[in-house]
Amino acid sequence: MKQVDVVVLNWNGWEDTIVCLASLQQQDYPSFNLIVVDNGSTDGSVDQIMKAMPMVELLQTGANLGFGGGCNVGIRHALARGADYVWLINSDAIVDTHALSALVRVADQNLALGSVGSILYEVDTVDRVQLWGGGRVQLWSGQSRHQLAPGPLDFISGASVLLRCSAIKEVGLFDQTAFFMYWEDTDLAFRLRKAGWTLAVADDSKVWHKQSASLGKRSPLLDEYFTQSGVRFLMRHAPIPFISIAVMLGMMLAKRVVMGEFSRVRAVFNGFLSA
Repeated sequence: MKQVDVVVLNWNGWEDTIVCLASLQQQDYPSFNLIVVDNGSTDGSVDQIMKAMPMVELLQTGANLGFGGGCNVGIRHALARGADYVWLINSDAIVDTHALSALVRVADQNLALGSVGSILYEVDTVDRVQLWGGGRVQLWSGQSRHQLAPGPLDFISGASVLLRCSAIKEVGLFDQTAFFMYWEDTDLAFRLRKAGWTLAVADDSKVWHKQSASLGKRSPLLDEYFTQSGVRFLMRHAPIPFISIAVMLGMMLAKRVVMGEFSRVRAVFNGFLSA
């Protein structure tokens, strides 16, 4: 039986995290450890989580390290303990009882798999697919598209991803220096694939997931982080980066101008300048 460390990253969202942890405790997979990484919360999250879930292992980063940096704390902990797999699951998710078992079953069937994703559903419309494991990236236009049905994948979403520890030891963790938030899961998947690892989705691993719970779907700060990370990703992986970056920025800016959301226009410019 393979050992799995389940890592949940919390940042000022203890209420969602406690609900997520409650669903994780109901997993039918018999061999897993549950780890919460608190990413420098300032809302009393640590006390609230420890009070509600005293049996859960809780690690504190001491500062907000971003998504990749916070997850890396949990991943390093799992690697040091000799885990076979690490399951990253977003704190704003609720998981099906069989979600982890389904992920491990798929990973065990193919030793070339570096990561396996779940089917993500909308919380408010429980049978509507939000994401079929991950998505595709058009490197020439800098566009990332979610898969909503089975098909080829360029990346697995970090919202729910089972990582093979031997693969992570080979290619490295999330690049927290380059990516504070967004695109870090895509970059990791590209590095895995470049090293010869493959990606898959466990059709029976079901997760109900809120979108952008930490910042809000239309947050200018979200746009700034997304743009900054997108530019850095394309600089690393696109065939001719300046073309891809120009197309990506043009499409993002045009959409926000048409919608009259000028604070988000400024955020896109700020993200580009900070990249």
